[in-house]
Amino acid sequence: MEKLAKQGARIRAFDITALARKRCAGLDVDIREGDLAKPLDWIESDSADAILCSLALDYVEDLKPVFAEFRRIARPGRRLVFSMGHPMRDWGDPRTRGDANYFATNRWGLHWGGFGEPNPYIESYRRPLQDILNGLSDAGWRLDRFVEPVPVPEMATVDPEHFAELSRSPAFVCVRAIK
Repeated sequence: MEKLAKQGARIRAFDITALARKRCAGLDVDIREGDLAKPLDWIESDSADAILCSLALDYVEDLKPVFAEFRRIARPGRRLVFSMGHPMRDWGDPRTRGDANYFATNRWGLHWGGFGEPNPYIESYRRPLQDILNGLSDAGWRLDRFVEPVPVPEMATVDPEHFAELSRSPAFVCVRAIK
């Protein structure tokens, strides 16, 4: 958001934290407190040139209304780009998989490390890949690109353990779709 605004983009955004507002202080950015599970009724239909949604959809139970709302606000021919946790990330590890069913959307949580003490307990939704892609299609989006990112080579020096792990198994998906 900050980088795009500094390059002259008109940004209309929402966040549930004050972090975005702090980072974009002094820039021409309209940040509202929002919830993806609710309509974005403050954004006009067919008004967005692009929609970027980074690692937020994991916290929404039902993606279909979100994708439909994104389609409503996007101009014809414009793009939606989003990222989220890879659906298979937790299924390879029995400690995080537990007895959950891959084919069901389920809520789960863990204590996040890497943010300092205390490690916050964060809950999100896991869902099968078909629910993500079919929800996108059902809302009228056309899949343009699907990426399972691998780490950049520089990560091998900074964090060799996670580099090795992420080089073998994806942690995220990145999707680009067109209205």
